[in-house]
Amino acid sequence: MIKKLNELQAGQSGNIVSFKGKSDLKRHLMGLGFVKGAHIELRRVAPLGDPIEIRIKGCSISLRKEEAQNIEVELK
Repeated sequence: MIKKLNELQAGQSGNIVSFKGKSDLKRHLMGLGFVKGAHIELRRVAPLGDPIEIRIKGCSISLRKEEAQNIEVELK
C-alpha cells in the first residue's frame, strides 16, 4: 500500500517510492538521505499535528506536513 508521508501514523514505516516537489527542497532532502528505496519511519507527530518527526538512515529529522505530502511511501 502506498501512502503520502504526511498520512502515516506514528510507528508506521516503509520505503520511499517517489518524491515530488520544488527542486531546492528536493535537493536538500535528498542530501539528507530521502532517496528512492530508503527506509523511513514516522516517529512522532507534534500535539497540533505539525511538524512530524521522521527517522531515516539513523537520523531523526522534523518535517512540516506540507513538505511530507510530496513523499510517497510503500508501507511494510
